[in-house]
Amino acid sequence: MLYDEGGSGTPILLLHGLMGSARTWRTQVDWLREFGHVYTFDAAGHGRPTPPELTTEAFVADLAAGTAAIAEPMVVIGHSMGALHGWMFTAAYPDRVRALVVEDIAPDFRGRTADDWAAMIAAWPQPFPDEPAMLEFFGPVAGRYFLDSFSHGPDGYRLHGEVATFRDISEEWGTRDFWTQWRSITVPALLIEGEHTITPPGQMREMAEVHPDARHIVVPDAGHLVHDDQPATYRAEVERFLRRVLAP
Repeated sequence: MLYDEGGSGTPILLLHGLMGSARTWRTQVDWLREFGHVYTFDAAGHGRPTPPELTTEAFVADLAAGTAAIAEPMVVIGHSMGALHGWMFTAAYPDRVRALVVEDIAPDFRGRTADDWAAMIAAWPQPFPDEPAMLEFFGPVAGRYFLDSFSHGPDGYRLHGEVATFRDISEEWGTRDFWTQWRSITVPALLIEGEHTITPPGQMREMAEVHPDARHIVVPDAGHLVHDDQPATYRAEVERFLRRVLAP
């Protein structure tokens, strides 16, 4: 579940979004090695068994166990679900995190449901026979994300987890909020929001306002996958942040 991507110095842990995998960070790993020792992580339920309960706390406990060998406080960089798990991990284990990057996720999605979204996923024409079929169906950005995430077998590409699992992970977010945990965090934080975000309006800006050391940016012409949609801007902002938080 934990992959050593090389580098040296401060550990940098990358956490993927819902229906993603550790491989979705492949285009960021090389330049991040310039700042520290990079690790990627496959969340439970994504190509491996789910926790006994599909709660955010259970996923964070799995993350804590899976990264226990990393002794030095980490810079945690997360996208979407991975960013939520990153700040919940920081709240639960504050001594294990040095700084935090949160990409396109917010604390309060109450009232939203994943039923229609899950039905759409269940209707995907799996398996996809080859890479061109994936790119044609999902488009160049999401297509690459799923190419790096799906299981690849003799008959093509298939989702690497159960639709019900992904649905239930998302459904939990519609029943509660995570403001209390966010407000407990004091480590430096960079909040990256896409112009065409999935988050409720204003919440990521408010996250920065209630935090003692956070910067919020909105990336123009970016959707939910900011690091893939606008990789140059994403890289520039994260590098700027890392230079500050890792300065001697």
